[in-house]
Amino acid sequence: MTITSREIVQQSLAFAAPPRIPFAMGGGFPSDFRGVSRGPAPNRRTQPWTERDGYWNMIDEWGNEWRRLENITKGEVHRGVIEEGWDLLETYQWPDVDRADLYEEAAERVKEYHQEGYYVHGSVGMSFDIARYMRRMEIFLTDCAAEPDRVRALLDRIADLLERQVHRYADIGVDGISSGEDWGTQDRLLMSPAMFRQLFKPVYERVVGAARSRGLSFRLHSCGFVREIIPDWIETGVNILQFDQPEIHGIDYLSENYGGKVHFESPVDIQTTLQTRDHTLIEATARDYIDKLTAPFGGGFIAGYYGSNPALGLAPEYQETASNTYMNHGENPWQ
Repeated sequence: MTITSREIVQQSLAFAAPPRIPFAMGGGFPSDFRGVSRGPAPNRRTQPWTERDGYWNMIDEWGNEWRRLENITKGEVHRGVIEEGWDLLETYQWPDVDRADLYEEAAERVKEYHQEGYYVHGSVGMSFDIARYMRRMEIFLTDCAAEPDRVRALLDRIADLLERQVHRYADIGVDGISSGEDWGTQDRLLMSPAMFRQLFKPVYERVVGAARSRGLSFRLHSCGFVREIIPDWIETGVNILQFDQPEIHGIDYLSENYGGKVHFESPVDIQTTLQTRDHTLIEATARDYIDKLTAPFGGGFIAGYYGSNPALGLAPEYQETASNTYMNHGENPWQ
């Protein structure tokens, strides 16, 4: 009987050497994954991205106003919903995110995707992103140093909402939870590892722990140099780390320290190798990821794809080379 995408992912996450590596690609290339999301919070008014005089803006369901200069990047928060003072929390209307009816459509999608053989993720936010959006980035980083007790209280409330979402997703039968937040600059974390462990690791323990307690995997995206807290994420139970620039950590380093412990999902590095536009190098790099991150361990690498070639300033052909290599070299690569 033909093995399904879902079974390939399950076997890989168990480091059980499936017939090929899992795929999480786009751009017309295959993916073993599908994602579902809950409905919007009914008690919050949002605004989609709208073009203004020289910029675009959007209001998210937390009440934050975002801006960007064009229509292909994520943008950044221009005004946080509680940036003007902590007292605004006293009257803040938290998004209603755990009503059962918000997950009814997602439940139908889960059934369909499982019938089609896919591995299904439910999507949630994460604490650092949510909190820094609400307070705005530069204010919130100051808060973490100057008012840690207020930060902990805010994070606890956010963790409550995230945990409840995880359990709702578990109730409708997803296979895993997918989340993400960027923790690094190009050469360091946005805060010390000690501060991360004091303030944010407890949230990961709660949210990831909730997923694992329900038999779900946990996938986490992060950009930047985050090497110092990879062990913390693994300790909390994260199964998949999605890195768009894995070479910032060193592929040999990731293999030697975390091979057989966690999966890395990555395109060929978007800031280094892809930017060379060298097809030979891109192919060799894609093979290297497989040879070092998954082949010795029976699992450990998921073929990724960066979702916006225009944002990279690249023609699709370079990711096509990477994706074709992942597909060809990812067949039964186990050593």
